[in-house]
Amino acid sequence: MRFLPRLLLAAALATATLLGCWWLLGGRTGELASRAKEALPLTLDTFLHTQQLRKKRLRSFCSRSTEGATLPESPKARGRLLSNMRVSTKLDFLYCQVPATGMEGWQQLLEKLEEKENVTVPMPLPYPRQNAPQTQLSKFNQTMIKAMIGSYIKVLFVRDPFQRLISAYMQSVGSHHHSFSTFVQDVLDRGQHNVRLEAKPLVSLCHPCLIQYDYVMMFGFLRQELGHLIHRAGLPKGIHLPEFMDSEVQWTYAWLSEQLFSELSLKQKKQLSHFYREDLSAFQFSNSLLSDFLSTPETQ
Repeated sequence: MRFLPRLLLAAALATATLLGCWWLLGGRTGELASRAKEALPLTLDTFLHTQQLRKKRLRSFCSRSTEGATLPESPKARGRLLSNMRVSTKLDFLYCQVPATGMEGWQQLLEKLEEKENVTVPMPLPYPRQNAPQTQLSKFNQTMIKAMIGSYIKVLFVRDPFQRLISAYMQSVGSHHHSFSTFVQDVLDRGQHNVRLEAKPLVSLCHPCLIQYDYVMMFGFLRQELGHLIHRAGLPKGIHLPEFMDSEVQWTYAWLSEQLFSELSLKQKKQLSHFYREDLSAFQFSNSLLSDFLSTPETQ
């Protein structure tokens, strides 16, 4: 028996997000509100320590990974490799644009800052500053790309790959009426190179072994973490951050993940873990349902 009709599932998720999971979680909102009140503000020291741990894990992953760490000589190859990389040449930021990671609010913030003529980052650069809007990193020549990678503040947004997969599934609900299990099987059959962008592993999109990110921002903690980031980057303290709903959405997806995960066969669970093995190894997703299958060989 299927979990829910597809369109009803989409409506339920939207309702849960907007109303704080009231309907979907069946009265658990009191518990969630209680836990939210107990959550302590993220201090700067905790933020910096967390960043150190995340980057240490990334370095460990890259030390044993075959993921490319060299910028291709060919402009065409660079274009493919860096297709998701964006830069703000006015603010000297570089980030990876990946759907369903919460970075949309970050883009809005950069756009607002770029509109302010007096906002600049106090950092000496080895080339003339350009006051152009956000653009693709691949549009610059190799010398400029290397300079930007070496001097810009580099930001990566990450999220549990299974939750990103659910988000991709929800986007397809309106035009398709297939089950989640069927959707997952299609992703597995297509493989990492042919699957849609929303379902691709982050490592293959953002290349953390080529681009050594200064900050790794985790979905579920974006507002507090970005508050510390913009101050560390030397941006004005009076900046009004966009509304980030990722902490509320995180609670919804925690429940939804269990429901949809139960629809999958054991073989699919193992194959999904293998599909996202690099993301699970490179980043710490302590509550990911796929982590339990990470050490299990893929079932053919």
